[in-house]
Amino acid sequence: MNAPWETYLAEKLIDEEPLQARIKELGAQISADYRGKDLLLLCILKGGVLFLTDLMRHLSIPHEIDFLAVSSYGKEVRESTGVVRILKDLDDPIDGRHVLIVEDIVDTGHTLDYITRNLRSRQPASLKICTLLDKAERRQVDIPVDYVGFAIPDKFVFGYGLDLDEKFRHLPFIGVVKQGLVVE
Repeated sequence: MNAPWETYLAEKLIDEEPLQARIKELGAQISADYRGKDLLLLCILKGGVLFLTDLMRHLSIPHEIDFLAVSSYGKEVRESTGVVRILKDLDDPIDGRHVLIVEDIVDTGHTLDYITRNLRSRQPASLKICTLLDKAERRQVDIPVDYVGFAIPDKFVFGYGLDLDEKFRHLPFIGVVKQGLVVE
């Protein structure tokens, strides 16, 4: 019997082993870049949680974490509405902190543009972006991404934190959704 997610899987885009190897490399690079700095990892919920957790395991420097939840998608909508709403704001001020946004995927750039403009107004010492997946060919807003796990083609992906209508975030790989399928 097939697992429920297999119905929706067209292909595995990034398997678990290369995914974890790249996250380890990012952890080493970030540790070197932020050595001696007051680092705050700011995870964008919900998709960034698995990435954040594994990335933290590979950091060799002290750091803190916080979370920001935003929405630019309606329920069961797979295209951004373009309207960004903050659903959960930061717990503490970030003025004077070195903030690294940890994001699951950068697509059009509209959401991150909104987030970075909002956060810059709070006067952090620095503000950079680390994304697991970069879908640059869909970019509509020029947003600088400082750390990229993988550049991916314009395909609808799920797994490893990314959901398919709120399901299948637990998968240890990044999969591509079969075209034309609807999750029930």
